[in-house]
Amino acid sequence: MKEHNQQLATIFRSMADLLSAQRANPYRVRAYRHAADALLALEEDVAMVAQRQELEEIEGIGKDLAKKIDEFLETGTIRAHEELKTPLPAEVKSWATLPGLSDSLVTYLYFRLNIRTLKDLERLVQSHLLRTLPSFAGSEERLLQAVQQRIQNHEP
Repeated sequence: MKEHNQQLATIFRSMADLLSAQRANPYRVRAYRHAADALLALEEDVAMVAQRQELEEIEGIGKDLAKKIDEFLETGTIRAHEELKTPLPAEVKSWATLPGLSDSLVTYLYFRLNIRTLKDLERLVQSHLLRTLPSFAGSEERLLQAVQQRIQNHEP
């Protein structure tokens, strides 16, 4: 029975669609779609392949996707998919209008780095860790000024 293959293919296609809507890296979007196709073409249930620890031998399945498949087989869900489906609070979503931030970067900051408030964002910018993220395309100084202005004006 290949029901796991179908379920995972559906999840990976959903992730690709959600990432595409966020204008994420097109190679990443394509990787999820390719993985979904590979799972559907698989002759056996992916759980059997995982049991033999041969997931990365499936064409299009690398280390990251293999971990997601293992996570699904263990828990019935993929955390990254749940995060993509969860909408950001409106006040956080508005951060994408700040200099150097995009929708996908704000989503990453919120879900992966647990940045929940403007004060959290201010501390992150001041730590200079933001510049290490490849998706940050701006000036830390301009962003810091804009964040501090919003805090001062009590804006979201």
